[in-house]
Formats: sequence, C-alpha cells, structure tokens
Amino acid sequence: MSRLGGITLTWLGHATLHLETAAGTSILIDPWIDGNPVYPADKKKFDKVDVMLLTHGHSDHTGSALDVAEQHNPAVVCMVELGDLLEAQGLKSRKLVAMNLGGTTHVEDLEISMVEARHSSSYMIDGKPVYAGPPAGLIVKPANGPVIYFAGDTSLFGDMKLIKALYAPEVAVLPIGDFYTMGPKHAAIAAEWIGAKTVIPIHFGTFPVLRGRPDTLREALEGKGIDVLELTIGEPTA
Repeated sequence: MSRLGGITLTWLGHATLHLETAAGTSILIDPWIDGNPVYPADKKKFDKVDVMLLTHGHSDHTGSALDVAEQHNPAVVCMVELGDLLEAQGLKSRKLVAMNLGGTTHVEDLEISMVEARHSSSYMIDGKPVYAGPPAGLIVKPANGPVIYFAGDTSLFGDMKLIKALYAPEVAVLPIGDFYTMGPKHAAIAAEWIGAKTVIPIHFGTFPVLRGRPDTLREALEGKGIDVLELTIGEPTA
C-alpha cells in the first residue's frame, strides 16, 4: 500500500489537486485550470467530480470553480462568504456546504474540517476584488484512509500545533513557494508542529517569485523522521 493509504493523489500544478478515495470518490481541490501555466494539458477533463474543496477565493485557487461546477454538479465545500459570492455568480452545485473555521461536515465518504490559515482572501467580480471571508486550511479524512491536512495558502503560525493535537494528520500538503506563502524552511517547521509523517510540497515554481524548492524542505527535515513526497505534475501517486 502507498504512503497515502489507498488514496490516489494527483498534483495538477500550483495548488490544484485531484484525489480519488478507495471508494471511488473524486475530489478536486482549488481548481485553476485555464490560465494556469503549469497545468497539464492532458488532464483538463474529468470523468466526474463528486466534491470540490476551496481553501480561499484567490483566482489561482478558484479560477475554474464555476466551470467545473457547471460540468460536474459537485458538492462544494468552502468558506461561507466565498460560497455566497459563488452562488451570486451562478454556481451550479448539488450541495453547497458554506462553513466556517472550526466546523466539521460529512460529504460522500469524507469527514472535512475547516481550520485556520494565515493569508488573505478575495474573489474577483467584474475585475474588482471582493472580500471572500478568511482563508482556511482543510482536514480531510476519507473512510478507511489517512487524515490529510491541506494547508491552502498560509504562513507559519503557532496554532499549527493545535492542528496536531485536534486532528493528528498523517499527511500534510504544504505550500513552499515563499513570497505569497511560507517558504520551505518555515514549511519544515510547520511539518514538525503538525506531526505528519509525510509532507507533500505544492505552490512553488509556477512564477519566478515562487522560488522555494522541495530540496530545501528535504534538507531542513533531514533526520526528523518526516518523509518529503515530491510529486510530478500530472502523475498520480501509486
């Protein structure tokens, strides 16, 4: 069995990820397809999307949310203000779960909890940024699968230690690009505080300013007992 306990995870560039659970549930996280310079051209179509998860409103995380929803009618889980904005823009969703920090919900075979992130969040409407509520991280617990922490866009913050205490994630998906989020050295500290044994770096290399690299993260975690799982864009985990 893989380090992800039967979960198939595909990094689609920048912060977009696709998961498939052992039960076959298809989950898309922070979809940015059109306009994403590193998105794999052969991965733009999905057989289905059962659940769409959004960490915050910035266009590099929601740029394709309305299109994906139009095509697949998924359940959508996001911050309450962002949900209101998406509905006002015509979101097609069989179930909108517009929740807030500290909450937990159940969708398909998933238990999803919304946790704090330190960043900003807005959604572009008619070329103007509109407040979209606070940003969030997400704890995703599939039935018979590992607890996965998707940090979203965030800096390092002390209450990451509470994420370990409350949710005990086994896998952490962390931004390492620097400039807009924490870089790899701070991500290494985050990994220790979170307590996950496997860390997956994302949100790097898309633009020149996102200069953080997995090798720096790996060096910072050397001897810590934490595995850095570096994914190749477009290639699913075994």
